[in-house]
Amino acid sequence: MFKGRDLVGLPVIEVASGQKIGTVQDLMFDRWTACCLLLETRVWFKSPRAVEWKEGVSVGEDAVILPRGMVVRDCPASTETTFFLLKERNITGIPVLSRNGQELGVIEDVYIASELDKRILGFELSEGFLTDVTEGRKWLPFPDKITFGKDAVIVPVQSRQDIKPLTTEEIG
Repeated sequence: MFKGRDLVGLPVIEVASGQKIGTVQDLMFDRWTACCLLLETRVWFKSPRAVEWKEGVSVGEDAVILPRGMVVRDCPASTETTFFLLKERNITGIPVLSRNGQELGVIEDVYIASELDKRILGFELSEGFLTDVTEGRKWLPFPDKITFGKDAVIVPVQSRQDIKPLTTEEIG
């Protein structure tokens, strides 16, 4: 398991040649599963390049390694079920509200299962700078029923009791 933001800025290296293909700029998700790594572009008006995140892509602390034959292409078009970690239609900075209208925090990061599974396991929530400093951020395991809207993520009412302090014990 790893945090989405930990991938941003990592070099992407092709295993056969050892050549750097690019640097991870963002992650694209489809139906709560990471599907593409968006790479930085050096041209202002060019659409981002992307690598489909499928079997064989390896994520380490210092780099993302692509298997032989992976193709870098233009970023796929967004659909109703896709969103990003940081850019347009992004999930970070979005408030999490329970179905009864209570704000549980703002999404600061997502935790992704593994290189094979790639689904979101939970959210790192912030309740504001002062609370983050005094109490720390919170961990919300991914709920059974969830709605991602333009202005909020809606979760079941019982999700409030699932929130825990963010520690390695809780998410490890």
